[in-house]
Amino acid sequence: MTDLVIRPLVAGEEHLFDSMPDPLPQLRQVGYADGIAGGGYRPENTWIALRAGRVVGRAAWLLPPGAVGAPWLERFDLDAEPEVGATLLRAAHEALGGPGLYFAAMPAHWRRRPEVLSVVEAPMAAARLAGLVERGERVRCSWTGTPLPATSGRYAFRPAADPAEINALIARIVEPDVLTGVEIARAVGGVDLATDPLAWLRGPAGDWRIALADGEPVGLVGPAGDACYPLIAYLGLLDEAVRSELLVEAVRALAAGGAREVIADVDAHRVAVLAELERTGFRQLRSRVVFAPAVAQAAPPGRTASPAPHRSNRR
Repeated sequence: MTDLVIRPLVAGEEHLFDSMPDPLPQLRQVGYADGIAGGGYRPENTWIALRAGRVVGRAAWLLPPGAVGAPWLERFDLDAEPEVGATLLRAAHEALGGPGLYFAAMPAHWRRRPEVLSVVEAPMAAARLAGLVERGERVRCSWTGTPLPATSGRYAFRPAADPAEINALIARIVEPDVLTGVEIARAVGGVDLATDPLAWLRGPAGDWRIALADGEPVGLVGPAGDACYPLIAYLGLLDEAVRSELLVEAVRALAAGGAREVIADVDAHRVAVLAELERTGFRQLRSRVVFAPAVAQAAPPGRTASPAPHRSNRR
């Protein structure tokens, strides 16, 4: 049987990661070489499985410069049986101080697409074998200039007066409809975007829009035109009836600032919110299935292992 070699990359071997053909080229994601150049990907946080000298599995943990959290698994591709992927993940987890989060990116509507399922089933099974469990799914949607629906005129909209007004409304909103980049805010900045978005969003308070019915606030939206791309960072309601018009107001504000595309993320189980986004002209771009350790494990103090290659005789 051909030996299986599992090990991290070393500096100068970055090309090995891209020697494995991309199994889902339709996904929009940062390329590995660009991630290395930006400092988020590092060779020592990138692991490969080699069989007869060919890369049959690859896993890259991401940690942007300045992040306060631990690296998370951003890329994990497998051209082998799930047991190979699980062995790769376990070896990497041991070296990195224990398992962490894995954000498994999928094309939109992946469950209804057999050609996608045939690609993603093996790495997802490997993640489960390695002790990770699914903790939810987030859907990314995109508006790209579709004409916006007409509004009723029932609601008025105005800029937020100051951070205190924003925070007071947020405290009254149980579960925001839209939170774009919530995983990154938590992993990079240690910020809960649902309860403290101003700790992550640094724009002026006047960029936030408040929806009013008879002079009383019924909704709040935080569009961000100066993020990595224009997006609806936060949208929360005190009255669900305002959802459609508040979405339209947010897109209008961003489009008036020059945005040609607007991004919004929502939990996959929020069916009503997804439907409203689609009525507003958004289309699903991708899903992100969140995996987390079944049991939290703390990293050993001062762990700075330089692991030797792991060898297995499993085919």
